[in-house]
Amino acid sequence: MMVFFLVVTGVAVGRGILDADPTQFQYLNELLNVGTETRTNWIVWALTSGTSFAGGVYIILSGVRLVVGEIVPAFKGIASKLVPGAIPAIDCPVAFPYAPNAVIIGFLTSFVGGIVGLGILGVINASLVPVALILPGVVPHFFCGATAGVFGNARGGVKGCVAGSFVHGLLITFLPAICMPVFTGLGFTSATFSDFDFSILGICFGNLAQICPGWPLLVICIVCFLAPIVYNFVAPKPKKEDAAA
Repeated sequence: MMVFFLVVTGVAVGRGILDADPTQFQYLNELLNVGTETRTNWIVWALTSGTSFAGGVYIILSGVRLVVGEIVPAFKGIASKLVPGAIPAIDCPVAFPYAPNAVIIGFLTSFVGGIVGLGILGVINASLVPVALILPGVVPHFFCGATAGVFGNARGGVKGCVAGSFVHGLLITFLPAICMPVFTGLGFTSATFSDFDFSILGICFGNLAQICPGWPLLVICIVCFLAPIVYNFVAPKPKKEDAAA
């Protein structure tokens, strides 16, 4: 990541961003920290930013190990009495320690997919129909893109890691752009979701809310909420292995 920050900063400086006119770009003053400038050399800043990012990833992985190794077993006794057979739901960083290299590759590849998707949306907006331009967000591309890279690496090696995370980057660029008009129709102007699964549900239920509002929508939501609970009771339970076998 230090190399990544170093290259991005070097390209920005080489392209003359420091000499650009701030009035021609909406967020250039904020990007260049106008009014809060420091005397830090750009190479030192890139190295510091890369080190901070690496430290943040290490903290996340340490927290995951703590959750998996200490907190989950602590609740096992309570869970076995209240909800027998329950499986703990843990956030996606739990997969990071299994393939640390795939985490970084997945994050960067997903981010590249987001940039490519942004370019495609820009072409569509300029030549076909007006669409929202979804800027790549570091948080969803890191957490979800890295997770896609880990599972892609488990299924298809490096190629699976790159392909899975790149497709994920495209999906979380196009789907939020599709979801935004749905939110606007519900009164939430310029709002959308950043994750793939949330965007799918937002598109489905958002359009459903416009087609059948009121009591029909309430009934559908209740049915969707109760369906997995009922399935948990009626689905055949896995047979326990005979202890004597």
